[in-house]
Amino acid sequence: MKSGSSNPKETSSSIAGNKTSTSTSTDYGMTRSGKSDNEKRFVAHLRDDDEYFYAHPPNGDEKTVLQAIADHVRSNLELLGEDSTREGLLKTPERVAKALLYLTSGYHADAEDILRGAVFHEKYDEMVLVKDIEIFSMCEHHMLPFFGKAHVAYIPNGKIVGLSKIPRVADVYARRLQVQERLTQQIRDVIQDVLEPRGVAVVIEAKHLCMVMRGVEKQNSTTTTSAMSGEFLSNSATRSEFMRLIKGSPVA
Repeated sequence: MKSGSSNPKETSSSIAGNKTSTSTSTDYGMTRSGKSDNEKRFVAHLRDDDEYFYAHPPNGDEKTVLQAIADHVRSNLELLGEDSTREGLLKTPERVAKALLYLTSGYHADAEDILRGAVFHEKYDEMVLVKDIEIFSMCEHHMLPFFGKAHVAYIPNGKIVGLSKIPRVADVYARRLQVQERLTQQIRDVIQDVLEPRGVAVVIEAKHLCMVMRGVEKQNSTTTTSAMSGEFLSNSATRSEFMRLIKGSPVA
Protein backbone atom coordinates (compact mmCIF):
# COMPACT_ATOMS: atom_id res chain seq x y z
CA MET A 1 0.00 0.00 0.00
CA LYS A 2 1.47 3.30 -1.06
CA SER A 3 1.06 6.40 1.08
CA GLY A 4 3.57 8.97 -0.06
CA SER A 5 6.45 9.05 2.43
CA SER A 6 5.55 5.91 4.40
CA ASN A 7 3.24 2.94 4.51
CA PRO A 8 0.39 3.72 6.93
CA LYS A 9 -1.05 1.07 9.17
CA GLU A 10 -4.48 0.00 8.08
CA THR A 11 -7.49 -1.24 9.91
CA SER A 12 -11.14 -1.97 9.28
CA SER A 13 -13.98 -2.58 11.67
CA SER A 14 -17.45 -4.03 11.36
CA ILE A 15 -20.16 -3.02 13.79
CA ALA A 16 -23.49 -4.83 13.89
CA GLY A 17 -25.29 -3.95 17.09
CA ASN A 18 -22.59 -3.92 19.75
CA LYS A 19 -20.31 -6.47 18.10
CA THR A 20 -17.03 -5.39 16.52
CA SER A 21 -14.79 -7.50 14.33
CA THR A 22 -11.73 -7.02 12.17
CA SER A 23 -11.30 -8.58 8.74
CA THR A 24 -8.70 -8.66 6.01
CA SER A 25 -9.17 -7.69 2.39
CA THR A 26 -8.94 -9.88 -0.69
CA ASP A 27 -9.42 -8.34 -4.11
CA TYR A 28 -11.59 -10.66 -6.16
CA GLY A 29 -11.83 -8.15 -8.99
CA MET A 30 -10.53 -8.28 -12.51
CA THR A 31 -8.19 -5.81 -14.17
CA ARG A 32 -7.95 -5.00 -17.81
CA SER A 33 -4.38 -6.15 -18.17
CA GLY A 34 -4.10 -9.41 -20.07
CA LYS A 35 -7.70 -9.51 -21.26
CA SER A 36 -8.51 -11.62 -24.27
CA ASP A 37 -9.65 -10.06 -27.51
CA ASN A 38 -13.14 -11.36 -26.75
CA GLU A 39 -13.12 -9.50 -23.42
CA LYS A 40 -11.71 -6.29 -24.85
CA ARG A 41 -14.51 -6.07 -27.40
CA PHE A 42 -16.92 -5.34 -24.58
CA VAL A 43 -15.00 -2.53 -22.91
CA ALA A 44 -16.96 0.73 -22.55
CA HIS A 45 -15.12 3.91 -23.49
CA LEU A 46 -14.00 5.84 -20.42
CA ARG A 47 -15.84 9.09 -21.01
CA ASP A 48 -17.66 11.07 -18.35
CA ASP A 49 -21.06 10.40 -19.90
CA ASP A 50 -20.49 6.67 -20.44
CA GLU A 51 -21.07 3.63 -18.29
CA TYR A 52 -17.83 2.26 -16.87
CA PHE A 53 -18.80 -1.36 -17.13
CA TYR A 54 -18.86 -3.95 -19.85
CA ALA A 55 -22.16 -3.85 -21.67
CA HIS A 56 -22.03 -7.62 -22.27
CA PRO A 57 -20.47 -10.66 -20.62
CA PRO A 58 -16.81 -11.02 -21.64
CA ASN A 59 -16.66 -14.78 -21.17
CA GLY A 60 -18.75 -15.80 -24.17
CA ASP A 61 -21.33 -14.77 -26.73
CA GLU A 62 -23.95 -12.57 -25.07
CA LYS A 63 -26.94 -14.55 -26.30
CA THR A 64 -25.33 -17.85 -25.29
CA VAL A 65 -24.55 -16.65 -21.77
CA LEU A 66 -27.99 -15.08 -21.28
CA GLN A 67 -29.69 -18.24 -22.52
CA ALA A 68 -27.61 -20.48 -20.25
CA ILE A 69 -28.46 -18.39 -17.17
CA ALA A 70 -32.12 -18.19 -18.17
CA ASP A 71 -32.28 -21.98 -18.56
CA HIS A 72 -30.97 -22.42 -15.02
CA VAL A 73 -33.49 -19.90 -13.67
CA ARG A 74 -36.31 -21.73 -15.46
CA SER A 75 -35.18 -25.02 -13.93
CA ASN A 76 -35.08 -23.44 -10.47
CA LEU A 77 -38.62 -22.14 -10.88
CA GLU A 78 -39.82 -25.62 -11.74
CA LEU A 79 -37.91 -27.13 -8.79
CA LEU A 80 -39.76 -24.67 -6.55
CA GLY A 81 -43.06 -26.05 -7.85
CA GLU A 82 -43.89 -23.21 -10.24
CA ASP A 83 -45.17 -23.44 -13.79
CA SER A 84 -42.50 -21.60 -15.77
CA THR A 85 -44.79 -21.43 -18.80
CA ARG A 86 -47.55 -19.44 -17.16
CA GLU A 87 -48.05 -15.85 -18.31
CA GLY A 88 -46.45 -14.13 -15.32
CA LEU A 89 -43.30 -16.22 -15.45
CA LEU A 90 -42.90 -16.70 -19.18
CA LYS A 91 -40.20 -14.03 -19.56
CA THR A 92 -38.92 -14.12 -15.97
CA PRO A 93 -35.85 -16.30 -16.69
CA GLU A 94 -34.58 -13.87 -19.34
CA ARG A 95 -35.28 -10.87 -17.11
CA VAL A 96 -33.39 -12.46 -14.22
CA ALA A 97 -30.46 -13.33 -16.50
CA LYS A 98 -30.15 -9.73 -17.73
CA ALA A 99 -30.46 -8.40 -14.18
CA LEU A 100 -27.71 -10.70 -12.89
CA LEU A 101 -25.32 -9.64 -15.64
CA TYR A 102 -25.94 -6.00 -14.79
CA LEU A 103 -25.69 -6.49 -11.02
CA THR A 104 -22.34 -8.27 -11.40
CA SER A 105 -20.93 -6.04 -14.16
CA GLY A 106 -18.35 -4.64 -11.76
CA TYR A 107 -16.22 -7.76 -12.21
CA HIS A 108 -15.36 -6.52 -15.68
CA ALA A 109 -14.54 -2.90 -14.86
CA ASP A 110 -11.23 -1.54 -13.63
CA ALA A 111 -11.47 0.89 -10.72
CA GLU A 112 -7.84 1.96 -11.11
CA ASP A 113 -8.43 2.97 -14.74
CA ILE A 114 -11.42 5.06 -13.70
CA LEU A 115 -9.40 6.98 -11.13
CA ARG A 116 -6.29 7.36 -13.29
CA GLY A 117 -8.41 8.90 -16.06
CA ALA A 118 -9.22 11.94 -13.90
CA VAL A 119 -6.18 12.66 -11.70
CA PHE A 120 -5.07 16.29 -11.44
CA HIS A 121 -2.08 17.87 -9.69
CA GLU A 122 -3.17 20.44 -7.10
CA LYS A 123 -1.64 21.88 -3.93
CA TYR A 124 -4.89 21.47 -1.97
CA ASP A 125 -4.08 19.57 1.22
CA GLU A 126 -7.29 19.55 3.27
CA MET A 127 -9.85 16.77 3.51
CA VAL A 128 -12.00 15.93 0.48
CA LEU A 129 -15.23 14.17 1.42
CA VAL A 130 -17.94 12.70 -0.80
CA LYS A 131 -20.71 11.43 1.44
CA ASP A 132 -24.14 9.79 1.11
CA ILE A 133 -23.15 7.76 -1.97
CA GLU A 134 -25.94 5.29 -2.65
CA ILE A 135 -24.70 1.70 -2.57
CA PHE A 136 -26.53 -1.33 -3.96
CA SER A 137 -24.86 -4.72 -3.87
CA MET A 138 -25.59 -8.43 -3.38
CA CYS A 139 -24.49 -10.53 -0.44
CA GLU A 140 -22.32 -13.38 -1.73
CA HIS A 141 -23.68 -15.78 0.89
CA HIS A 142 -27.37 -15.67 -0.09
CA MET A 143 -27.34 -13.52 -3.25
CA LEU A 144 -29.78 -11.14 -1.59
CA PRO A 145 -29.37 -7.35 -1.81
CA PHE A 146 -27.77 -5.07 0.71
CA PHE A 147 -28.02 -1.34 0.26
CA GLY A 148 -27.20 1.91 1.99
CA LYS A 149 -24.74 4.78 1.83
CA ALA A 150 -20.98 5.14 1.57
CA HIS A 151 -18.92 8.08 2.83
CA VAL A 152 -15.46 8.44 1.29
CA ALA A 153 -12.76 10.95 2.23
CA TYR A 154 -9.09 11.43 1.43
CA ILE A 155 -6.39 13.98 2.22
CA PRO A 156 -4.52 14.89 -0.99
CA ASN A 157 -0.76 14.69 -1.25
CA GLY A 158 -0.33 16.71 -4.45
CA LYS A 159 -3.02 14.91 -6.45
CA ILE A 160 -6.82 15.12 -6.52
CA VAL A 161 -9.36 13.14 -8.54
CA GLY A 162 -12.55 14.17 -10.33
CA LEU A 163 -15.32 13.95 -7.73
CA SER A 164 -17.64 11.79 -9.83
CA LYS A 165 -14.99 9.09 -10.02
CA ILE A 166 -15.35 8.25 -6.33
CA PRO A 167 -19.01 7.11 -6.69
CA ARG A 168 -17.99 5.35 -9.92
CA VAL A 169 -15.36 3.37 -8.03
CA ALA A 170 -17.89 2.50 -5.33
CA ASP A 171 -20.19 1.14 -8.04
CA VAL A 172 -17.42 -0.97 -9.57
CA TYR A 173 -16.93 -2.89 -6.34
CA ALA A 174 -20.61 -2.88 -5.33
CA ARG A 175 -21.68 -4.51 -8.60
CA ARG A 176 -20.19 -7.83 -7.60
CA LEU A 177 -21.10 -10.57 -5.16
CA GLN A 178 -19.81 -8.98 -1.99
CA VAL A 179 -19.50 -8.78 1.74
CA GLN A 180 -19.71 -5.28 3.16
CA GLU A 181 -16.38 -5.58 4.96
CA ARG A 182 -14.46 -6.32 1.75
CA LEU A 183 -16.35 -3.68 -0.22
CA THR A 184 -15.30 -1.04 2.31
CA GLN A 185 -11.65 -2.05 2.12
CA GLN A 186 -11.54 -2.26 -1.66
CA ILE A 187 -12.74 1.33 -2.03
CA ARG A 188 -10.11 2.50 0.46
CA ASP A 189 -7.30 0.49 -1.13
CA VAL A 190 -7.78 1.62 -4.72
CA ILE A 191 -7.88 5.31 -3.73
CA GLN A 192 -4.76 4.84 -1.61
CA ASP A 193 -2.93 3.03 -4.41
CA VAL A 194 -3.76 5.45 -7.23
CA LEU A 195 -3.73 8.86 -5.50
CA GLU A 196 -1.12 8.09 -2.82
CA PRO A 197 -2.84 10.54 -0.44
CA ARG A 198 -1.94 11.27 3.16
CA GLY A 199 -4.89 9.16 4.21
CA VAL A 200 -8.20 7.60 3.15
CA ALA A 201 -11.36 6.97 5.17
CA VAL A 202 -14.40 4.95 4.08
CA VAL A 203 -17.56 4.25 6.07
CA ILE A 204 -20.50 2.24 4.73
CA GLU A 205 -23.88 1.97 6.44
CA ALA A 206 -26.18 -0.65 4.95
CA LYS A 207 -29.24 -2.84 5.45
CA HIS A 208 -28.88 -6.52 4.50
CA LEU A 209 -32.00 -8.30 3.27
CA CYS A 210 -30.43 -11.61 4.29
CA MET A 211 -30.96 -10.37 7.88
CA VAL A 212 -34.26 -8.60 7.23
CA MET A 213 -36.41 -11.03 5.23
CA ARG A 214 -34.94 -14.34 6.35
CA GLY A 215 -32.82 -15.75 9.18
CA VAL A 216 -33.03 -13.51 12.24
CA GLU A 217 -35.55 -11.22 10.46
CA LYS A 218 -34.41 -8.00 12.14
CA GLN A 219 -36.03 -5.27 10.04
CA ASN A 220 -34.38 -2.35 11.83
CA SER A 221 -30.80 -3.61 11.92
CA THR A 222 -28.05 -1.65 10.17
CA THR A 223 -24.43 -2.68 9.67
CA THR A 224 -21.64 -0.10 9.68
CA THR A 225 -18.13 -0.84 8.40
CA SER A 226 -15.10 1.41 8.30
CA ALA A 227 -11.66 1.24 6.68
CA MET A 228 -9.00 3.90 7.15
CA SER A 229 -5.35 4.60 6.39
CA GLY A 230 -2.69 7.24 6.99
CA GLU A 231 -3.67 10.34 8.95
CA PHE A 232 -7.18 9.04 9.58
CA LEU A 233 -5.54 6.35 11.72
CA SER A 234 -2.65 8.30 13.23
CA ASN A 235 -4.44 11.60 13.94
CA SER A 236 -7.48 11.37 16.20
CA ALA A 237 -8.51 14.97 15.40
CA THR A 238 -8.62 14.19 11.67
CA ARG A 239 -10.62 11.04 12.31
CA SER A 240 -13.05 12.93 14.56
CA GLU A 241 -13.51 15.66 11.96
CA PHE A 242 -14.38 13.02 9.37
CA MET A 243 -16.92 11.37 11.65
CA ARG A 244 -18.54 14.73 12.50
CA LEU A 245 -18.78 15.64 8.84
CA ILE A 246 -20.47 12.40 7.75
CA LYS A 247 -23.01 12.78 10.58
CA GLY A 248 -23.77 16.35 9.50
CA SER A 249 -22.45 18.01 12.66
CA PRO A 250 -20.57 21.31 12.36
CA VAL A 251 -16.80 21.21 12.70
CA ALA A 252 -15.70 22.81 15.97
